[in-house]
Amino acid sequence: MNRVYLASGSNIEPREDYLKSALNLLENDSRLTVTKTSSIYQTAPVGYTEQDDFLNMVMEIETSLTSIALLDLCQHIEKQLNRKRGIRFGPRTLDLDILVYNQENRQTERLTLPHPRMHERAFVLIPLSEIASDLALPPKGKRISEYIEALPESDIKGVTRWTEKGLAEE
Repeated sequence: MNRVYLASGSNIEPREDYLKSALNLLENDSRLTVTKTSSIYQTAPVGYTEQDDFLNMVMEIETSLTSIALLDLCQHIEKQLNRKRGIRFGPRTLDLDILVYNQENRQTERLTLPHPRMHERAFVLIPLSEIASDLALPPKGKRISEYIEALPESDIKGVTRWTEKGLAEE
């Protein structure tokens, strides 16, 4: 079995429903098992900032799928949940990204592993640290906590735990 970490995000209402639907679709696929899920976090958009805040979470899965077959599944789920690809980093019903696939370090036309910008993004690293705090990322072997320590404090403060009733008290 392959151990994989996936990130999901949504900033088109109903954001939380899109995240839960994606998780449900993954859980109902016989070729994988969702073994851990992070809390949901609300974050400001990165890149294209003229859009609503995102809800984000990270999942650990075990799967028999190859990395490309898993990418195909993730893109199929995005399409099922009405993902439209328009503005780069723009609004979306669902974004489902492969962060880490085993300890692979590779780049193809369709897929780069680990995810090429994950080490710069608090909205990925903070939920990932919740479920895999000791994970070392290839190729350097740096731990998630080391990447978080290198982030600007403003990025870290911009990631707030979400509850069913809204933002959690910190």
